[in-house]
Amino acid sequence: MLVVLDTNTAVSGLLWGGPPREIIDAATADEIEIICADVLLDELRDVLSRPKFAERLWLRGVTASELLDGYRRLVRIVIPAQLPAPVARDPDDDAVLACALAVQAKAIVSGDDDLLSLGSYAGIPILTAPALLSRLRSPSAR
Repeated sequence: MLVVLDTNTAVSGLLWGGPPREIIDAATADEIEIICADVLLDELRDVLSRPKFAERLWLRGVTASELLDGYRRLVRIVIPAQLPAPVARDPDDDAVLACALAVQAKAIVSGDDDLLSLGSYAGIPILTAPALLSRLRSPSAR
């Protein structure tokens, strides 16, 4: 299953536990494939470098660069599709939609209300991390 993680979900999964971490673990176990684009990796680098995450990185015993490098090795990098017009309330979220559209992903995973309020884009559902995990665990997903 091809999925695109919004940056907030990637950060949560990389720095904390819970459903976002389970999604990262599912990708590590080759149960899903996380699709990403350079623009999303750049955003992830910027977010992980914020001072508010310094203590969490220290507690994990990793630098922002190391964490980003590991994530980069985990994901498949694609060139985002061109969107016909701006879609999301937050223009930065269009990069997530464009990435998913490029590969016709099976889901976009986000905790961002701007994306979640769309419900779906081009037939691609926009789900929370728990909702994606529920789909992965359903008998019909096997």
